[in-house]
Amino acid sequence: MTEYYDDLETRSADQREAALFSTLPDLIAHAQAKASGWAKHLDGVDPKSVADRAGLAKLPVFRKSMMGELQKANPPFGGFATIPVEDFTRIFMSPGPIWEPQRAGTDPWNGARPLFAAGFRKGDLVHNSLAYHMTPGGFIYDTAFLELGCTLFPAGIGNTEMQVAAISALKPSGYAGTPDYLKVIMDHASEAGLDISSLKRASVGGGALPESLRAWYGEHGVAATQTYATAELGVIAFETEALEGMVINENYIVEIVKPGTGDLVVDSDVGEMVVTILDRTYPLIRFATGDLTAILPGDSPCGRTNMRIKGWMGRADQRTKVKGMFIDPAQINDIAKRHPEFSKLRLVVDRANDQDVMVLKAECANANDDMAEKLAASVQAICKVRGDVEIVEIGSLPNDGKVIADERSYE
Repeated sequence: MTEYYDDLETRSADQREAALFSTLPDLIAHAQAKASGWAKHLDGVDPKSVADRAGLAKLPVFRKSMMGELQKANPPFGGFATIPVEDFTRIFMSPGPIWEPQRAGTDPWNGARPLFAAGFRKGDLVHNSLAYHMTPGGFIYDTAFLELGCTLFPAGIGNTEMQVAAISALKPSGYAGTPDYLKVIMDHASEAGLDISSLKRASVGGGALPESLRAWYGEHGVAATQTYATAELGVIAFETEALEGMVINENYIVEIVKPGTGDLVVDSDVGEMVVTILDRTYPLIRFATGDLTAILPGDSPCGRTNMRIKGWMGRADQRTKVKGMFIDPAQINDIAKRHPEFSKLRLVVDRANDQDVMVLKAECANANDDMAEKLAASVQAICKVRGDVEIVEIGSLPNDGKVIADERSYE
């Protein structure tokens, strides 16, 4: 079995930096010339000055939170695409709403390399349970697996009984989806007496994979590794067989900054991940992900030489991801507008039985079961994720400004 996807993975750090920063100035000039949003955001920037990391660090950070209003003013992409909308093949939606295009190419989210590192090869049959509806999750994996020459069963989300039946009948060797949902599938198969032991490896994303859950999968014959991806940027980093941090994907420039700023942190300090992707159709330059991580020193024992990060370590803001879907404070505020009978809302996210769970706590003086059911229905409708509702006394929720409290622990 070939050890690496290509020679790019084992080049020296100096070779990689030279290649990245020989491309970046021209990309910036192209973005300024072809995209009005970038021309305004990078007004006064001389592309030739961005020839190394020191030059890049002087550019302003671009945050996803800025995109909503910019896209409303200049639909659909806020002036940050360099080609007309009709030249993109697909458009996706994130909470906000935020519109994201599918970039050109057969592997537009750069997922083939990470999946190769996870052990997938040409001829594998893979069960893909990420969403194909509105969001790009399913397509991120789908296009990458096809690039590798794999065969896909596009399961999408939900319909667990049918998914288990499909795995039992088709006997795929691989799984792609959120970390939690594979356990749901395996538990359901066990209860139904169906054999899905054909599954031998899994690539999971859209949430953290606790070591306890990884070990459980291993005990049941499935080797699970993680990818770190976003709808805008594609697959930024991935685990390898070494299971020591996540290796940055090729053709991405990753910086770690103090949350809410563009200032670089000291090496190994936790900060917010800022990413630059070298794509000429929808370039993103110093794009702040809102996710916390830290750089791991040294190279991976697997032999890949790119920078490593510790993986996802939480959110730099209150926006959080639950079961693969981002939930934004604005969505909780939309729920509050639908239900003025509740004086205060607070979404609490936690873990139970190796799965994400969320509870919307709502202050109300005279609530009843019908009000709680309607509130739960609004959570499902607006957040696209099921959650419980807990009615609490007036004044019992903390006065700390939090709309979303992420209390998950992965120890």
